[in-house]
This record gives sequence, C-alpha cells and structure tokens, in this order.
Amino acid sequence: MNCKTYKFGLAGYPLKHSLSPRIHKAALEASNLVGEYELYPILPWPEGKAALAALLDRVQHGELHGLNVTIPHKQVVLPLLDGLTPAASAIGAVNTIFREGGKSIGDNTDAPGFMADLERFSKQVSSRGRYTISSSKSALVLGAGGSSRAVVYALVTNGWQAHVAARRLEQAQELILSIYRSSAINDKNYETREPLSFSRLEPTSIRDQIDDVSLIVNTTPLGMTPKVHASAWPADIPFPPGAIVYDLVYNPEETALVRATRAAGLPARTGLGMLIEQAALAFERWTGFTAPRQAMWDVVNE
Repeated sequence: MNCKTYKFGLAGYPLKHSLSPRIHKAALEASNLVGEYELYPILPWPEGKAALAALLDRVQHGELHGLNVTIPHKQVVLPLLDGLTPAASAIGAVNTIFREGGKSIGDNTDAPGFMADLERFSKQVSSRGRYTISSSKSALVLGAGGSSRAVVYALVTNGWQAHVAARRLEQAQELILSIYRSSAINDKNYETREPLSFSRLEPTSIRDQIDDVSLIVNTTPLGMTPKVHASAWPADIPFPPGAIVYDLVYNPEETALVRATRAAGLPARTGLGMLIEQAALAFERWTGFTAPRQAMWDVVNE
C-alpha cells in the first residue's frame, strides 16, 4: 500500500452540489490510497483573486498534490500558473492543476473526458438500432465559456465542424481565434467548409444553423440546480432530426434540456459521464495510478 497521504481539492463557486469529493474519495479507497479531497469555494474574479493565488501557492509548495478548477475560474487562473500543458494552452482553459519541478502546471482533462463519453454515448445509441444518427459530424455548441473551449477543441481535433452560439459574440470569437492560433485544426479534415463559426445565442441564429446538425452540446450552466427549469435551447425551435443532445449539466439527474429532447424522441445525455472521465484522468495525472472508473461510477449511482 502506498504510504503517501494525498491532498486534492476543487476551486470554484458555488460548490455545494459538487460530486467531485465523493468520486475522488471512492477512487482513493478503491486504489488503496490514503487521501482527501476538499472543496474550496472561491468568489469570482476579481474578489477571489487573492484566495485563488494562495491556493495555487499550496500546490506549488507541495501542500496540495492536485487541484481541480471549475466555474468561474477555468480561464482567469491561467496567468497565476507557472506553466500549461499543450492541450490547456490550445484550449485556453484549465480544469486540472498539478505540481512538476516545484511549479504549478495547468492541464485540461475536460476535452478528452468529453470526447470519451460522447463516443460511448454514440455507440450506445447506434447499438440500440432504433435511432439513426446523422453522419454529418456537424455540432452546435451552446455557450462560449471555459467548458465550451474544451468541447470545441475536442470536436475539431476529431474532425468535427462546430458552430458556437453564445450570448456574448466577442467571447465566441475569442474562443474560435484561440483554437485557430493553436494549430489544433487539421485542415485535411475539412474540405467543404470552415471547421468553426459562431453567432449569437438567440432563436433566429439557432434556426439558421440546425439543418445538418448531428450533435447539440450545452456548455452553459442553464438548468443546473437550483434553477432546474431553465434551458439554453429556445422553446419555440424544434430539435433537428437525426441529432443527439449532450448537456454538460449533470445536476439534476435529468435537466430540462434532456427532458425536452427525450420528449421529442431524440437521444439525450447529461454530463455525468464526462465528469467521471475527466476526474479519472486528473486522478491518473496526480497519482500515477490507473483510475478505478467502475468504483467512481458506483459511488454516484448509489
């Protein structure tokens, strides 16, 4: 048994509904490792800047062996770090921080976590044989925050075209420019149209984008507990046929968007699988041990 006592945590705001402590404690126990995972609620920038910097200092000095970052700190944390992995640099957002050579390094496990669960979801839908998914590999992504950056990066590096619909056009534009600057896009995958585009998150714009969409991804917090009746999808627009819907919100268990999608006869999934996969990848980064994914799933299904 490893004698080291691991100390992990999550910085964000608010955090009281987070499942991360349960997931990581289950992973530690199943791996026969001693450790703890604490929540660090830190106010949004700029009020929370000093507290966030102090927490990163603890990582740098080895007091914390790993730190997760969630809304609203995934992007503002960047200048406080000593370095970034190539993926985090390309995405422009961090969700996992580790210590290397006495330095705090930012990583992003959201992107591979999302793609792994999306592929799992797509295979499940296809295997049932009752629904045919459009083969267009064209996605409509709602929102342009830190989670959206990870989703868009994951999609375009896997040959998808993505249209970003956001309330703030400048935020969507900066997201797209960041992806282009990173050289993450392989031009050979896109022979007929640009891989990325953007518009405002409003009914008229969405209606213009859904003709050949095969995937809708909600990266906004709309629908999250306690505002469970909210949805980023306009109520007066039908879902495109042949599409599947992935809502990154996982609390409540069935979001308003997922419920509406299923009522329309389309497959839908919350972000619980992405949450567990990104946590598993962070756990592996911090400990060097293979994450016990089944134990992590079991604890959230109890």
